[in-house]
Amino acid sequence: MSETLRIEDRGTHLLATLDRPEKRNAIDQELVDALHALCARLEVERRTLVLAGAGGSFAAGADIAQLRERRAPDALAGINTRCFQRIRALPMPVIAVLDGYALGGGAELAYAADIRIGTPTLKIGNPETGLGIIAAAGATWRLPQIVGDALASEMLLTGRILGADEALAAGLVSAVLEPEAALARATELAERVAALDPAATQATKRALLAPAHEHPRIELSEQAVLFESDEKMRRMTDFLERRGRSSGNRPAERGSADTSPGETNSAPSSAAATSRADTDQEQR
Repeated sequence: MSETLRIEDRGTHLLATLDRPEKRNAIDQELVDALHALCARLEVERRTLVLAGAGGSFAAGADIAQLRERRAPDALAGINTRCFQRIRALPMPVIAVLDGYALGGGAELAYAADIRIGTPTLKIGNPETGLGIIAAAGATWRLPQIVGDALASEMLLTGRILGADEALAAGLVSAVLEPEAALARATELAERVAALDPAATQATKRALLAPAHEHPRIELSEQAVLFESDEKMRRMTDFLERRGRSSGNRPAERGSADTSPGETNSAPSSAAATSRADTDQEQR
């Protein structure tokens, strides 16, 4: 077990906490190795992953002492890139709780998540060019997909760091909450996912990650598989039975119990129609 990544089995999901608080959870080789091991587990177990950081930071970037010593072969090996790609490709959702610093490689790890929740102290961005390198672990293609080309270009080319409110306005995080509430929201979302059909959730994630030229083919092919599944039949049968019981217990109001959603029995009764016709005739 790694000392830099704490993993808690919460039943419905795994909570993985980056645990190098003395280094603001800077991503070193040991942490990368631990994340790969975690991915290997989740590729088999297929549960939602919640990522968080200890000590008031998510991850302040890569470990600069290690990064300084890396050379061209290390860059081509894509040490962080391959790790974050693997996290992005996990079959079930990845939820990141971003407290404090999420910079450089820490930001790129956050970009690999499906859902991001911030705290009021969040500072997120990519200052790599100030260190003589580029953000090469996903920022140049993932960040534009998240916030759009204009803001992504400004952030990557100038090193602009966003605060929590700016990140929320840009859609980089879906909510800003105090740290405990942010983790509680992530837990709530993970539990909600666990109540859904895992096959449908995984198919949805594959469709979301597919390149533009794969649509709509991928949705149709995924749906074709799900249409034949026993779980789809079970869930839809349960839904219809619940609706039937609910309809049977409600007192009759306007319209019959057979009225479909969106339909109304708007035609007047024959007696009312006749009465109005007689009144009209008398007034003529």
